[in-house]
Amino acid sequence: MERGKKRRREAEEIEAENRDANHSLSLEQNLSFSDTNVALRMMRAQFPQIDKVAIQPFILQSQLYSSVKDRTQVDRELELEHVVKRMEEKKQGDVDVFKWFKGHVIESKLEPSIEHEELYALLSLGGQVKDGHISLLINAGLLTRQLIDPNMYWFAIPNIGSVLKGLSQGRKELLSLLNRRRYKEMMLAPLEKMRLRLSPLDMRFLLRDLIGSGHLKTAHTPSGIVVQVSRD
Repeated sequence: MERGKKRRREAEEIEAENRDANHSLSLEQNLSFSDTNVALRMMRAQFPQIDKVAIQPFILQSQLYSSVKDRTQVDRELELEHVVKRMEEKKQGDVDVFKWFKGHVIESKLEPSIEHEELYALLSLGGQVKDGHISLLINAGLLTRQLIDPNMYWFAIPNIGSVLKGLSQGRKELLSLLNRRRYKEMMLAPLEKMRLRLSPLDMRFLLRDLIGSGHLKTAHTPSGIVVQVSRD
């Protein structure tokens, strides 16, 4: 009995060590990936923990672009499972629409918006669509009706507001930090260990974003990877 408990405890410790290793891998060691799914798993595991913000891990397109060549949109899909679970717990309506949304809308639409008619048609591939289904997607925070054209919807991520503020502040602070340096560059290894004052997001998250969006670029040197501010 005691031996069994010890074996389980050792297995849990090994699992925890492996999990910590995934989180502690430096950005220099895992900046580029040959496989999109591997990149997604790594970035999701490294998503920063943000105090007092209930949000599931998501991945920006720019972060994916910084690591792999396949430009696959993933952030909306990563959030969907959490939304379905939350709606089931609240017993709000027919949650089948979330399965239709994931299977027929998310996987076929890479644009940031969608027309009402196209949304209705794609959802209909899963089952009989009611007006209440569209309202359910809006209330879940997955769709936002455009103000200029109410026949158009933006795709959205629930609870994203406070994170976007931190993203904007973090981008400005990181770019300002590098622009103040003599050659507007810094070695990646020490840079990724720095903490920002104005953003709850960690340096790895912001570096992937700014590299993928083209605001920063990397260069390989004998001493390691250098991060540079891109010239206009």
